[in-house]
Amino acid sequence: MRFRRQHGVPLSLALAAHPLQALLTTLGLTVAAALSGRAPREWALVAATVLAGQVTVGWVNDVADRHRDRQVGRQDRPVAMEWVDPGTVTFATACVVLLLVPLSVANGTAAGVAYLLSVAAAWSSNLWFHRTRLSWLPWAVSFGLLPAFLSYGGWGGGLHGAPPTVAMTVLAALLGVGVHVLTTLPDLVEDRATGLRHLPLRVALRIGAPRLLAIATAYTLLVGGCLVAVALNVGLRQ
Repeated sequence: MRFRRQHGVPLSLALAAHPLQALLTTLGLTVAAALSGRAPREWALVAATVLAGQVTVGWVNDVADRHRDRQVGRQDRPVAMEWVDPGTVTFATACVVLLLVPLSVANGTAAGVAYLLSVAAAWSSNLWFHRTRLSWLPWAVSFGLLPAFLSYGGWGGGLHGAPPTVAMTVLAALLGVGVHVLTTLPDLVEDRATGLRHLPLRVALRIGAPRLLAIATAYTLLVGGCLVAVALNVGLRQ
């Protein structure tokens, strides 16, 4: 089944990158970098690095899920709607990765490795884990590595900063699990129809989606509040 093309390639690539999620993640980490006392030029570097990584995560998701998205008639997925060829998105992903690596390392060696591993964990979710009961794991790993990206961050290659506190790392990982559940809830019906059996779907089938939404919202707000409190009182670095 083919769909009428409604957008050009640049706009389709932008939409396929899941721009809202990418921009919110970029904004959150940039603000965190600013509040941790980093210099303004480092805010810009953090923003560019995070945005590049998040764009690739969105593209990998759209390419990997294109057949399922087409099966359930998703109107908001450019690759499934055939507004842009999957090969074009894959090529764009490769190009941005070539930019992402030096951008990441420009934050410092340890910080760069932490962010690249965070992005790789997010890719693994899109490519396999989101089909299984372990769907929460790459989200926990990906978010859990972000404090290290910030705490080791600096300007230019080499070693900067210090390890993140254990509390920040654990809370960030727990926050990732909550975000996973909340972002998955709107697609539960489609996911079940296409054979996915990730953790939020399994839980929703037992307790109901409305109850899971209430629990996940309360959980995410609680963890987010604890994360802010720890950041203000304990700090980011050890």
